[in-house]
Amino acid sequence: MTNFIPIFPLSIVVYPHEDLNLHIFEPRYKQLITECFEKKKAFGIPVVINDKVSEMGTLIEITEISKTYKTGEMDIKTKGKKVFRVLEMISQIPDKLYSGAIVNYPHNHEHGKRILIDKVIAATKQLHQMLNVKKPFHKNEDELWSYDIAHSVGLTLEEEYELLLLMNELQRQEYLKRHLAKVIPVVAEMEALKQKIKLNGHFKNITGFKLS
Repeated sequence: MTNFIPIFPLSIVVYPHEDLNLHIFEPRYKQLITECFEKKKAFGIPVVINDKVSEMGTLIEITEISKTYKTGEMDIKTKGKKVFRVLEMISQIPDKLYSGAIVNYPHNHEHGKRILIDKVIAATKQLHQMLNVKKPFHKNEDELWSYDIAHSVGLTLEEEYELLLLMNELQRQEYLKRHLAKVIPVVAEMEALKQKIKLNGHFKNITGFKLS
């Protein structure tokens, strides 16, 4: 399916099913949000990387306008729906301040392996423990899939975008598994280095080496 959507380019990656809160303050996006909310239409967030709008993004639905300020600024709640590919950018729309795009929606196979995602979840919890980070998941663990975990494993913006490009849940699980397998040893090494630095300057109880 191909259609036209208004777009709100941002330097973030939003995944399908993700809840996202936004503060809207620019006039063009105040217009976009107002119109989309009144007409119950979705809008797109294509990912901006290095000041360039990328080909892929996520269709977003507005679930609530939480607050409207006297200035017309808004606090809104949204949810990611599905991944889109930009076919053509429409920078100027008659009588509109915002831009749009003609997009299609690649087939996204969202069925992976439970045993594999469980390993990813365990590794993510291990990473958080090592970093002394408390970031609870917002679902039961048996309901979590790659999109639910992606923002919790320390991916860069570019890496989050690479994950967005993968249209198969099994591939996304493997991507996260490889990332964690690479990051956890680095964090462990840094923790050992930190402990070693802490010891410097303290009296050490070390057994001397005995020459035979």
